[in-house]
Amino acid sequence: MGVLDGIRVVEIAGLGPAPFCGMLLADMGAEVILIERADADGGGMLDLGKSAIVNRGKQSIALDLKDARAIDAVVRLIDSADALIEGMRPGVLERLGLGPDVCLARNPHLVYGRMTGWGQTGPLAQAAGHDLNYVALSGALWFAGEPGRPPMPPPTLLGDLGGGALYLAMGVLAGILSARRTGCGQVVDAAIVDGSANLMNLLLSVHAAGHQPIERGCGLLDGPHWSGTYACADGHFVSVQALEPQFNALLFSKLGLGEDPDFRQPYHPHRWGALRDRLAALFVTQPRQHWVSLLEGSDACFAPVLTPVEAMAHPHMAARGVYAERDGILQAAPAPRFSATPSASVSAVPMRGEHGVEILRAVGMSESEIGQLLPAH
Repeated sequence: MGVLDGIRVVEIAGLGPAPFCGMLLADMGAEVILIERADADGGGMLDLGKSAIVNRGKQSIALDLKDARAIDAVVRLIDSADALIEGMRPGVLERLGLGPDVCLARNPHLVYGRMTGWGQTGPLAQAAGHDLNYVALSGALWFAGEPGRPPMPPPTLLGDLGGGALYLAMGVLAGILSARRTGCGQVVDAAIVDGSANLMNLLLSVHAAGHQPIERGCGLLDGPHWSGTYACADGHFVSVQALEPQFNALLFSKLGLGEDPDFRQPYHPHRWGALRDRLAALFVTQPRQHWVSLLEGSDACFAPVLTPVEAMAHPHMAARGVYAERDGILQAAPAPRFSATPSASVSAVPMRGEHGVEILRAVGMSESEIGQLLPAH
């Protein structure tokens, strides 16, 4: 059933962060009705079909939103919904007749969640962009990389999902709580530039305290030799981030460097470069498994750098069931975990339009009306 059992969300299909937000809500038990495009390609080169993990657990209906009868069907779905989420450019749904004014007039307690890169307002609101562009402008990209090299974050994670989908999900759920208390819905403007900038506040706290200069590779969190990734003899990598004194002391001790005078003053930035070189020369002498056997499970703040396939098989990840396969597709299980209302296991990805007839019947459409909207059924 899930912690969000009883919550109904209408999702206008799109790419990236809005569908991921819908997946999070569905994972936690919300009824998410996905309105997909009626045409076969469904949105171009990134249409993932049955591989679209972000659509798991949702109900799918395929409609042509250029058809007034389809718009009427969507509005009828919205009448009984707690929230709508969409990821179109500003103004697209208004032109279709599904803007916030129309929807909130019919359903005053609706939470209307809008996911964009640049936001609903501002000079760039109508410009195209993607994850990398948004985090570049927000400042979140700046520290992602090594000194002297172009910054590059992991694809889609920092902006689309961290600064986008998670903030949209939080905003929608907060809006639903407010609507249930006050009876009034509202619009949630979840912009990736806003969310990814907001993610910077912890790092900016360290900067304000004088420990993280606005210079890549020179701060407490991205500069020290005991905080980074290192290559191993077999071409694999390991990570260490022994931030506190007791942790880096243990790391150096396990590496046989505890009595080395060079490693007794780990917080002096002028030494970090040379000591990083020494650690790099040490780690590359042995394969990854050697360092796993030596360091994993200790307070040396260590982990091997794994592919998702390797991560699934790792004893800790396997014990917690972090990854799973469904229909031959590797995917991460729902998170976070709830003690009293656990989320369902990994759900199926629906076929395009799979639940169309049931969805339309549930809003009171006649068989004749359904036949006109879904002629292939």
